[in-house]
Amino acid sequence: MEYTKYTKESWKGSVITSPLPPTLVTCGTVDKPNVFTVAWTGILNTQPPVTYISVRPERYSYNLIKDSGEFVINLTTEELVKAVDFCGVKSGKNTDKFKTMNLTTQDAFTVKAPILEQSPVNIECKVRNIVELGTHHMFIADITAVDAAIELLDKNGRLALEKAGLLAYSHGEYFSLGKKLGSFGFSVKKKKKHIKNKK
Repeated sequence: MEYTKYTKESWKGSVITSPLPPTLVTCGTVDKPNVFTVAWTGILNTQPPVTYISVRPERYSYNLIKDSGEFVINLTTEELVKAVDFCGVKSGKNTDKFKTMNLTTQDAFTVKAPILEQSPVNIECKVRNIVELGTHHMFIADITAVDAAIELLDKNGRLALEKAGLLAYSHGEYFSLGKKLGSFGFSVKKKKKHIKNKK
């Protein structure tokens, strides 16, 4: 198989990894919630399940998370793209982002921070430690629960997340996920042999 080869020029180190998931992170309490956009997030470990979000200390949500030790990562969809952008540029300090974007919350199962009802998957998190990196501080957190939309479960109980229309963020722009190219392990999977019926 032939692959495309690229001619490169070298730039100074910067944040270029793409695409990323533009998530809506909820924090605070159900009575006094806040929501903000975080794309610096991902998985750090499988067992136990550990995730992270990197947040600027000057953001309004930073101290809410630091003080409570809890937050929820809410995956986002094409339907939520305007809310994702709005919640990334407006501060909860002086804006009711839930009211403006018509977002609603409900109680989480394992944390006091609320989950976003419009998100197909909510990842409940408890902070285990904070790493001060520079412009951002990384909240490393244990995933205490994953709340999945019943509407997206197929007949076998599998979460058909490909039907949710998840968002991706790349180099300052939002995209919807495209066509499926394969599934985990497809490159080494052996093809099934078809046995002809003998008459």
